[in-house]
Amino acid sequence: MASTTTATTLHPQFRPPSRPCAPRRIHKYPSSSCFSVRAAAASASAPAQREAAAGVPWGCEIESLESAASLERWLTNSGLPEQRLALEKVDVGERGLVALKNVRNGEKLLFVPPSLVITADSEWSNREVGEVMKRYSVPDWPLLATYLISEASLEGSSRWSSYIDALPRQPYSLLYWTRTEIDAYLVASPIRERAISRISDVIGTYNDLRDRIFSKHPDLFPEEVYNMETFKWSFGILFSRLVRLESMDGRVALVPWADMLNHSPEVDAFLDYDKSSQGIVFTTDRSYQPGEQVFISYGKKSSGELLLSYGFVPKEGTNPNDSVEFLVSLNKSDECYKEKLQALKRHGLSESESFPLRVTGWPVELMAYAFLVVSPPEMIQRFDEMAVAASNKGSSKPAVNYPELDEEALQFILDCCESSIKKYTKYLEGAKGSAEVSINSKQANRTLLLKQLARDLCISERRILYRSQYILRRRLRDMRAGGELKALSLFNGLRNLFK
Repeated sequence: MASTTTATTLHPQFRPPSRPCAPRRIHKYPSSSCFSVRAAAASASAPAQREAAAGVPWGCEIESLESAASLERWLTNSGLPEQRLALEKVDVGERGLVALKNVRNGEKLLFVPPSLVITADSEWSNREVGEVMKRYSVPDWPLLATYLISEASLEGSSRWSSYIDALPRQPYSLLYWTRTEIDAYLVASPIRERAISRISDVIGTYNDLRDRIFSKHPDLFPEEVYNMETFKWSFGILFSRLVRLESMDGRVALVPWADMLNHSPEVDAFLDYDKSSQGIVFTTDRSYQPGEQVFISYGKKSSGELLLSYGFVPKEGTNPNDSVEFLVSLNKSDECYKEKLQALKRHGLSESESFPLRVTGWPVELMAYAFLVVSPPEMIQRFDEMAVAASNKGSSKPAVNYPELDEEALQFILDCCESSIKKYTKYLEGAKGSAEVSINSKQANRTLLLKQLARDLCISERRILYRSQYILRRRLRDMRAGGELKALSLFNGLRNLFK
């Protein structure tokens, strides 16, 4: 991107979703259907709120094979080599790529040339719009979001029209849930706060672009094209399909054709640029038979993260990377509350923190935080080392070992775990009513789908909490049984002295 002295400060809260440090996985959005939904955030402008109900005029229904076939023809005519994969209707993801021939484990597939990849350096069909965006040095994510809208609005005159026609008219991520739906269906899940934050970030980024750029060039950025609803669409596409190509200097890109691949937690194949073939490829980590759907990994993400960006939740127990954000807090009635809070703040933490809880266990940082919570006043000199261990920001990972606090710390984690389980159980048993949105049959079907997605997520997250509860109870039982045996042995020894 050309650098200039003119810059725009975009919404400070906007952050793209975290990505793994290894070569990045493709991000595809396998939803079940497309619907028009109002933008649900109080900070959206009034015109944007009015337009939110209209949806976008481009893209297709997610299951459309006709637009996908047109995309394949255009790609072939534009230089896409002959493929060993075909786009078909599939059981997982509505549309997907299936093997045309036997595919071996370790085989390189796809071969999408860089000329058919969309990046921040791609040429704009409307050059004036592109020049304005580059003059303001807009970062890659909002730049690409604007690029998609610009190209989509040109319809057939855009080089990318066949690709845009094959994109879902409405990516079905949590970005499209209303605030009422998020509050009602995700009341028990920590992903609720992340969904609210993401919507707020996208709205804030759009408002910054509108105020700093679009309003100054209304002839190039008419509000009927560049509005909150179209930005929800473009950011939904980016969140669900953007990939980072490490061998192309970490460039973020949209890769047509490759983004038709669906996710499986059982594979670890990912996209990257291959210098030998000079194309975007992925190397399979298993073999496929003709007609079998070929899968790729979207990264080691929890079920909540997959719902947040891609709009689906894996079947319970099938996601080996599943986790739930586990919230713990200082006790404000603690006589050392002030000192503990100061120790946490010195190391970038707060009185309430979340840690990833997995079926396989919990991180040492959570244990360190628990040690700090339960530590007595006489351990005040060790508050800082506990906070360092909880933040994991030390130059070397400190040992977290306070045997005198083990039992109390584990009990604290167990209490928090059981409190969370109660929230999930209350929701799943229907104690928390859901918002009834039955405007028509289509809306009713959408409501049922959202409820099912939320239920599947809550069941998966509660499963992790149940497993942790079982481990914690067993450890505490063993510790207490050991203490009783030790006390009994000491009592018997003392009794023998008086024989």
